[in-house]
Amino acid sequence: MSYSQNWDLDVFFKGGIDSPELSAKIDELKSQLGELEVQVGELSDTKSFLVFLENLQNARAGLEQAGSFIESWSAVNYGDSRARVREDEMSKLNLSYAKVDLGLQKKLAELSEQQFNELVSTEAGTTIKLVLTELRSQASRLLDDETENLVNELKIDGQSAWSSHYDTIVSTLNTSYTTKEGVVKDVSAGQALNMYGTLKDNGERKDLMRNYEEMWTKAENLSADTINHLAGSRLTDQHTHGYNNHLEFPLELNRMSRETLDAMWNTISANKDFMVKFLERKAQLLGLDHIEWQDQSAPISVEGYEERELSYDDAANFIVENFRKYSPKMADLAQKAFDDRWIESEDRPGKQPGGFDIGFPENDQDRIFLTYTGSVSDAATIAHELGHAFHSSVVYDLPSYRQDYAMNVAETASTFAENVVNSANVAAATSDAEKIVLLDAKMENAVAMLMNIHARFLFEDAFYTERAKGLLTAERLNELMADAQKKAFAGVLDDNGVHPHFWTSKLHFFIDGVPFYNFPYVFGYLFSNGIFSWAQTQDNFEEAYIALLRDTANLTVEELAAKHLGADLTKPDFWQASIDLIKKDVDQFMELTDSLV
Repeated sequence: MSYSQNWDLDVFFKGGIDSPELSAKIDELKSQLGELEVQVGELSDTKSFLVFLENLQNARAGLEQAGSFIESWSAVNYGDSRARVREDEMSKLNLSYAKVDLGLQKKLAELSEQQFNELVSTEAGTTIKLVLTELRSQASRLLDDETENLVNELKIDGQSAWSSHYDTIVSTLNTSYTTKEGVVKDVSAGQALNMYGTLKDNGERKDLMRNYEEMWTKAENLSADTINHLAGSRLTDQHTHGYNNHLEFPLELNRMSRETLDAMWNTISANKDFMVKFLERKAQLLGLDHIEWQDQSAPISVEGYEERELSYDDAANFIVENFRKYSPKMADLAQKAFDDRWIESEDRPGKQPGGFDIGFPENDQDRIFLTYTGSVSDAATIAHELGHAFHSSVVYDLPSYRQDYAMNVAETASTFAENVVNSANVAAATSDAEKIVLLDAKMENAVAMLMNIHARFLFEDAFYTERAKGLLTAERLNELMADAQKKAFAGVLDDNGVHPHFWTSKLHFFIDGVPFYNFPYVFGYLFSNGIFSWAQTQDNFEEAYIALLRDTANLTVEELAAKHLGADLTKPDFWQASIDLIKKDVDQFMELTDSLV
């Protein structure tokens, strides 16, 4: 069977961004939210709260449905200004929702302890108790209604506007590189991002990286203005609501304690040595004196390995087959995604960089966006995004609040799915040469999480600390990024090997809705490593796994790990055990490559 590489969005709203059905949905949401604004003021007893909460969660699902469609359409029509008009409409709807949410928080805070306990003791209230408790607690940070509404209105032309401005900057940029045959190839910023770490030829990679840096140098002042004002707006908002440190709010969003965050990073920092040895060995296999930024995920080639391009159809079948070894339901979901055109994977210009999974809760469906080039890592990316889709599928029957799991646990199912496919690739190797190449591909994730993303966190932590005191120049941002990369890579990267403009080339730093779009990935990666190990000991893994996923928006991460894995995340033991699994792969890689250097 030949699977389509273009997704189907018409099932949601026919006609693209100008869809009359989308316009009707937006009008419907305006009406719903208007009614909810009236209803929230009339809340008085348990019955009225329960009716209101059901209506509010229906509106939440509708907002996600429309927003997901606009974001998906925009991803394949990158830079089309018509999307901006729709995004502005959604911003206004989200502002209306924020007003209603504000009213709900204050009404929950006005309840006596007895009244609140009565509410969360009902069948519907018990299911969403954690969210209601959080909303009631957050009310203590709120200002008066008029000020809160003003703050939310200003976000449209503040944080959200600066985030959109970054997209505009990126959509205008392009660069080029020269192939080893001397041919100059023009590429967009998004294509360059997808390519610079995966080109096989050292010279081509280096040339593209050099030109990519030059491209961002020309845009650095615009980008510096953007990130400074986005961060400034965010810090002002957080300070106004009583947050004393720039990490408090991101940790609260992730239902995660500072003790857990510190335990994770400290354990990672104490385990850099074997990662350094891996990267040094990789440099030798690539024929380089040392690793530079663009080489960290570069594909290696060893004698005896015959590279084969993995077709999209073969990747799909391999994913489904190996998912089935752990969970028939996960495999069935993946098969449905391929059959029903949930995935946009075609390699063509005009697409947004990167990849994502996005939910359409009113249809109990997801959509997956990426660019497939035929590499093993691309197949792993599909598995990663399908993991997200599986997570969604097992919670779509729950109330909307229970589908709103935090970003760190959102990465759990995705990274687990990716681990399944990567491990299967290594196990299926028919020679040492193939196993070496596949282990290297599997280690891309470890390098990304323990080194690359660690650098992102160190940069952002330093940036927000300094931004609280004033604006930073592009030059200073470059310095902070270079320093963070050298520290996170434990000396593997020298002054000539860093990517100083990574702060401006990485979309994650400019996303307005999610501060610190970095440490949750590392959490999810290591947490899923623990789950992958745990899976080998379970008689009925699928049932236990789904039970854990269904609890991801019902417990803090510490409670989740304690309940389902018997682990204490505030201590290094769990993190060390997860890292030790990575070390086993590195040990095998080092042993297999000893004779090659």
